[in-house]
Amino acid sequence: MFAIPALGVPVQPWARPRLRRPRWAPTYSVGHVIELADDLRRVADGDQRAFARLYDELAPAVYGVVRRVLRDPAQAEEVTQEVFVEIWRQAARFDADRGRVSTWACVIAHRRAVDRVRAEQAHRDRHERVGAIQAEVERPEDVTVLGDEVRRARRALTTLSPPQREVLELAFYDGLTHVQIADRLAVPLGTVKTRIRDGLLRVRAAMGGER
Repeated sequence: MFAIPALGVPVQPWARPRLRRPRWAPTYSVGHVIELADDLRRVADGDQRAFARLYDELAPAVYGVVRRVLRDPAQAEEVTQEVFVEIWRQAARFDADRGRVSTWACVIAHRRAVDRVRAEQAHRDRHERVGAIQAEVERPEDVTVLGDEVRRARRALTTLSPPQREVLELAFYDGLTHVQIADRLAVPLGTVKTRIRDGLLRVRAAMGGER
């Protein structure tokens, strides 16, 4: 037994030899489909045992979907846990009239995996841009100016409130979009945009005041 981070919900380990080959949307009997929907409703009410049952049933398929997108098993395991954190948080929003629990979980898994790929690509692109800039800097005085700008930016970040600093770091260091940040922090999209806008204004003001 172990607990999903940030939830403290005990679940059975999913990486076991007994797990069947993952599929996009497992085929369940009508009765089983109803049981999964009932468990998800209990999860929405905070039932940890129902969540553990749901995890055991869906983890093989969820991991399979994520693994098809991500080649790194360690990343796939991490994203799988993120998927179940989202299922725990969003259980009340599930609409049984629009589809099955298994399909809903797999759609979440695919979206999370794609988001991870995009974030990794953004991270690589950002490092390549920084490398290109550094390659163009040849004069010692240019290196000094660039280092000074970085130090000023870091000092300016310390003047922000924790929520503002968090969204800016996710946006500029992790390369996440506004929608991804809202999803990651479980806050409204409008709140994320406001924090980023206000944070940038404070950073610019702080850097402008340093000479």
